Amino acid sequence: FQLKPDSVVEAISALPGVITFTVNRKLLVQIFEVFLCCSSPNIAKKFHAGHLRSTFIGNFIANLKHSLGNRVIRMNYLGDWGMQFGLLGAGFGKFGCQQKLKQNPLQHLFEVYVEVNKEAEHNEEMKLAAKDFFKQLEQHESEAVSLWQQFREITVHEYEHIYKRLGVHFDIYSGESQHQDQAQKVVQQLQTQGLLKTSEKGTGVVDLSPDGDMSSFCTVLRSDGTTLYITRDIAAAIDRKRKYHFDEMIYVVRTLKTLHVYTDKANKSTKHIPGMKTRTGEVVFLEDVLDEARTRMLNNMSQSKTTKEMDDPEDTAEKVGISALIVQDFKGPLQSDYKFDWDRILQTQGDTGVFLQYTHARLSRSGSFISNSIFIFQIEAVRYDEVLYQSAQDLQPKHLVNFLLKLSHLIASAHRELPVKGSAPGVAQARLRLFSRAHSVLANGMRILGITPVDRM
Repeated sequence: FQLKPDSVVEAISALPGVITFTVNRKLLVQIFEVFLCCSSPNIAKKFHAGHLRSTFIGNFIANLKHSLGNRVIRMNYLGDWGMQFGLLGAGFGKFGCQQKLKQNPLQHLFEVYVEVNKEAEHNEEMKLAAKDFFKQLEQHESEAVSLWQQFREITVHEYEHIYKRLGVHFDIYSGESQHQDQAQKVVQQLQTQGLLKTSEKGTGVVDLSPDGDMSSFCTVLRSDGTTLYITRDIAAAIDRKRKYHFDEMIYVVRTLKTLHVYTDKANKSTKHIPGMKTRTGEVVFLEDVLDEARTRMLNNMSQSKTTKEMDDPEDTAEKVGISALIVQDFKGPLQSDYKFDWDRILQTQGDTGVFLQYTHARLSRSGSFISNSIFIFQIEAVRYDEVLYQSAQDLQPKHLVNFLLKLSHLIASAHRELPVKGSAPGVAQARLRLFSRAHSVLANGMRILGITPVDRM
């Protein structure tokens, strides 16, 4: 038979017993552009635990894509527009205090938001004041915009502190507010194409029903002419494709909302990754979760002799505590819920983030152990690239987490059986190389998950 060149193999030659393939070099240097949007908290609110999973998942996917040679653009698309700012703006005039805002900004804004929502439940004037304030924002009236800008700057500053604790960074901080003008253009375009209809309530809607009977529709415009989240989100999607020319766009969202009713050419390259399921109940703030993880981990570490040798035990406790949260979240499918138990997720032994950190720290400070089977360990280490590829197919971190946990268990189960110290030079050298490979694989895998490895704990 005859082999023919194609877009991947540009040339084929043959000698007796040997076939040589020449791969298209352009494919080897081509960089795949990935645009990733995640976290996306609402400004003027404290960062609550519900956004934690979206942030962790987005960070993992960005790290994974980057490790596989892609150019990744990380965006945090803030909820910085909408009727909630009408409520907050109107409420701040009644319940707000500039001094409290300076002392504890997000806590005070949260208190104002709670108060104004209570007020609006039974006070029609407050509802009207909120609508009026948001209308002022959309019309760019200076006083309303100035107060909103203050809320936004305060929030982004506070969030950057939280993201630094999590070891997460973004290339771009964007937001709904940057697409308010384009959102009106989207509405005009829908109208031009005959897709925009007016409901009985006077709102602008798009019919999503297959039979065109309005049994399913999406509201894109309020009766007073102001836009909604979905309108601005459509405008944002169009703008991103035009501006960044990516090959793939990935949204990490807390819940899978109704997808865009108006789309562009970017859609075939767009993926939506669901975050955590939410339940009604008391709001848990992220800083409180991180503080609790650090305090509990520091208490556990205080029983270890090596803790006294650390330069900054609190920083180590923070990193280990966060790794415990990440591994607990990533062990199973992303769509699944789990029972949160501090004692269980902070265990040194078992399938926990603390166990990964403990294994890494032990490898960092000692070359005296490796695995009860060199062959098994080599096979596991070689599987690392395969696991990364598998993770890239479905964007599920469970493959990498379970691989690293299995690898750590192999190391821990027989560290006494193959000592480096006291072994013949050749044997010791071979074991040290395996030790080095184990250390490298474990550290790299942890970093992709969003975990900062520690050398002592």
